[in-house]
Amino acid sequence: MLGLQQKVVGAAGNGKQARCVKAAAGAEGRGVNSPLVTRAAATELPPRLKKPAPIILNNQVLHSITDERLDVVYSIADHVEKNVLPILTPVHKCWQPSELLPESSDPDFLDKVQDLRKRASSLPDDYLVVFTGDMITEEALPTYMTMLNTLDGVRDETGASMTPWGRWTRAWTAEENRHGDVMNKYMYLTGRVNMKAVEVTTQNLIGSGMDPKTENNPYLGFTYTSFQERATKTETATPNHTLANSRRCENLPMHLQTETATPNHTLANSRRIMDALFERDPNGAVQAFADMMKKQIVMPAHLMNDNEHDKKGRNLFADFSAVAERTKTYTAFDYADIMEHLVERWRVANLQGLRGEAAEAQEYLMKMPNRVRKLAERAYARRKANQHTDFSWVFNREVQLS
Repeated sequence: MLGLQQKVVGAAGNGKQARCVKAAAGAEGRGVNSPLVTRAAATELPPRLKKPAPIILNNQVLHSITDERLDVVYSIADHVEKNVLPILTPVHKCWQPSELLPESSDPDFLDKVQDLRKRASSLPDDYLVVFTGDMITEEALPTYMTMLNTLDGVRDETGASMTPWGRWTRAWTAEENRHGDVMNKYMYLTGRVNMKAVEVTTQNLIGSGMDPKTENNPYLGFTYTSFQERATKTETATPNHTLANSRRCENLPMHLQTETATPNHTLANSRRIMDALFERDPNGAVQAFADMMKKQIVMPAHLMNDNEHDKKGRNLFADFSAVAERTKTYTAFDYADIMEHLVERWRVANLQGLRGEAAEAQEYLMKMPNRVRKLAERAYARRKANQHTDFSWVFNREVQLS
């Protein structure tokens, strides 16, 4: 999250920032069979791996989880097995990109493509920029799997681990992979965007990675994913709703409805993990929540680069975010709404018996949503109007930023 949203939330989070005592959210349990194949999967806890000692790298702490909270991670193996893995949709029940676009083997394939291109011909450039930025974010999926596998107590230690966490990470990634796939194919068929510029941006983004500042700590990691997935739902819902109600190929509405709904069960994954952490360790969970809010939640594509935008002295993600804000796709007010939703979801106001920094974190979280909204109102009133820049994604045409 850059630009106006970052300035607003940064201002809201200023002040003395007590270091939160963090916690983890992952348990290594080895199942005989994947629950995606059989519901009778047996789970066996392996020997617990020794956590690396905390270190400081690039001005942030790594492996910050305490041994006590790593035990909380291991304790929720059954919860992940019984309440998180079943959320995933079996492969045979999932839609596939080829079902939602013209079938290339059909005799009338070219006619269908021509119809698709005709329907997409009037899509405005600001819509195309937002849709393309979302698509690039989806296409950088390898980065997100890598991020999950940095978390202590959660990572897939072998690459094919049959622990609940290993199975969940791989199956979640496989489900998510369809989204960028179908969006990319659709935009290629429309002919409305510069696909080479898009592909360069995607390759650069995957190569650059992301820095969510989660410290190898699952408490922080799943706070981040709970927030970010809801932000993604907000951001994709607006342009997809627009397209679903106009200018699309005959099969696309099914995809768009699914695209909008799918983050709900992805969000349920992260929420159920955090639910367990709040239940078993409310002190650690609320501190982790506050810590991530103070750091600010950056969107996963914050390091995107098309090899062109920076030559003009501009930041591509900041300008993409500005277009998303102007079109009300995702704004600082949405950021505040998501924070408030999570405060209510995890019943932060009702947490009892919090100690020290946890009690301070509770007080901080209760005040933040309204503080962000007030700062957003001031920032919107001060922003410069009628700003434009060109985007390589739309063949260097100028798009309004504000």
